[in-house]
Amino acid sequence: MLKTSELRTKDVVNVTDGRRLGFVGDLELDLEHGHIKSVVVLGSSHLLGLFGRERSTVINWDQIRKIGQDVILVELQPSSNAEN
Repeated sequence: MLKTSELRTKDVVNVTDGRRLGFVGDLELDLEHGHIKSVVVLGSSHLLGLFGRERSTVINWDQIRKIGQDVILVELQPSSNAEN
């Protein structure tokens, strides 16, 4: 079993281009069916958070390829990387 707090400490990496996307900041849940719909990777902050953040990336659960000990591997196409 995996705790949500453990998800937040793992790097999220896109296997399509090898780019590090960041860390999981939030989950979208389907309460009616009792499963996770997607994870939200927060955009990196600018200058200690004083000037906002980049756009967050929403990753559907079916785009997650592997959850490892230190990393979450996802498969995103270039056009779907930045959703907010």
